Amino acid sequence: MGFILAIDQGTTSSRAIIFDAKMQIVASAQEEFTQHFPASGWVEHDCNDLWTTVLSTCRAAIAKAGISANEIAGIGITNQRETTLVWDRKTGEPLHNAIVWQDRRTSDMCQTLRDAGHEADVTHRTGLLLDPYFSGTKLAWILNTVEGARARAEAGELAFGTVDSWLIWNLTGGAAHVTDATNAARTLMYDIRQGKWSDDMCALLNIPMSMLPEVRDCASDFGVAGAEHFGAEIAILGVAGDQQAATIGQACFQPGMLKSTYGTGCFALLNTGDTPVKSENRLLTTIAYQLDGKPTFALEGSIFIAGAVVQWLRDGLKIISDAKETQSLAEAADEAQEVVLVPAFTGLGAPYWNAECRGAAFGLTRGTTPAEMARAALESVGYQTRDLLEAMQADWGDADAATLRVDGGMSASDWAMQFLSDILDAPVDRPEVLETTALGAAWLAGQRAGLYPDQAGFAESWALQRKFQPAMAEETRDRKYAAWKRAVAAAQTF
Repeated sequence: MGFILAIDQGTTSSRAIIFDAKMQIVASAQEEFTQHFPASGWVEHDCNDLWTTVLSTCRAAIAKAGISANEIAGIGITNQRETTLVWDRKTGEPLHNAIVWQDRRTSDMCQTLRDAGHEADVTHRTGLLLDPYFSGTKLAWILNTVEGARARAEAGELAFGTVDSWLIWNLTGGAAHVTDATNAARTLMYDIRQGKWSDDMCALLNIPMSMLPEVRDCASDFGVAGAEHFGAEIAILGVAGDQQAATIGQACFQPGMLKSTYGTGCFALLNTGDTPVKSENRLLTTIAYQLDGKPTFALEGSIFIAGAVVQWLRDGLKIISDAKETQSLAEAADEAQEVVLVPAFTGLGAPYWNAECRGAAFGLTRGTTPAEMARAALESVGYQTRDLLEAMQADWGDADAATLRVDGGMSASDWAMQFLSDILDAPVDRPEVLETTALGAAWLAGQRAGLYPDQAGFAESWALQRKFQPAMAEETRDRKYAAWKRAVAAAQTF
């Protein structure tokens, strides 16, 4: 049993990766699925798409690895966070499409709660803000909107879960309704200081607590995947939300260590140790991971659109056919044109938290081409990251001295990572293993199974692939970032 199966269920695709006993990737499989946009600012997934793509990619990865399920010591799961699912406890049938973390339909509900003066208490208990991003108001919307849902929920017939819970429910044939502390901490219903579901938050949102899953450590016994799925039973031993799994995969185990993941969105996490640090700059206080019953906390900044802006260039504007084209286009862009793109397609995340803002482009001329748009798209991710890190520096104090560890699909772009280093005026470290989200989930399961080393041993195995050093002139950096700040301010007043 020298292998671990890591499931990485993301916003636009599901992936399965087989890691060997040395934490090296043996095989992988990936499958995209349909995004549904039923109204402006609304984003949904078919719940069954999430499950079937996970099942098929797991089977494909196992086949590619040339191994049997009997050789797999455990399953680790990492998932898109905050995405909200409700299903029937008896049949397992979803009540509604999954409402994705990007969805903004509950903006008015959040504003009503803010106007009533609840945000300070919400932030104290959960570490979060009253924003549509989180699961709680999405769940309330389903209960308030789907005919008969509230009555069925109060009768104990319905289960709520984030994507990890949904996958575990299906893998175990409905035997386990569980989650981990990192996913629970993103729901608006979990008290991160008390380490349990909050009666007060559930009452505020009018959520029956009988719907909620049991919360466990990130490395724990989450149930057993049935033999009908892969040919033999496999224990599910590790779970963490995708950004927390990436923090683990980057071995950010010491307070002050900082990572940023560039997937559909961008998420920066700063380890603050055993102390939940209250942000004065509208960052989130969250759980980085929980092991042996002890939570480790983090400050988090969330950007809603990072890699998704490249997907927009491909699928929306159709000016590229592959994400890799953005690098050559950015290199060819006219330096004299300073196009600024604010990709607020689903609102602005930290530190602005403006759910109503929408995207805008500034500096367009008759000479603007796909090259300038591609450069502006990549630069927007660097600007947003600087926004986050400046807020973290103000809250934490030592973050300005930290080296940023990066991962995720966009981190493979040398151009984007060099611009990131330039605009931050700080080093950026890219590891050998870019699949750090899956690696974090794999380590949790492998460590639980006795296959992988402890935290110290795992941290020693982290390997640098390339360090990017700032090379931009200070005057250029200041001018470009000032233009970004003007663009964000203008976008918010439109």
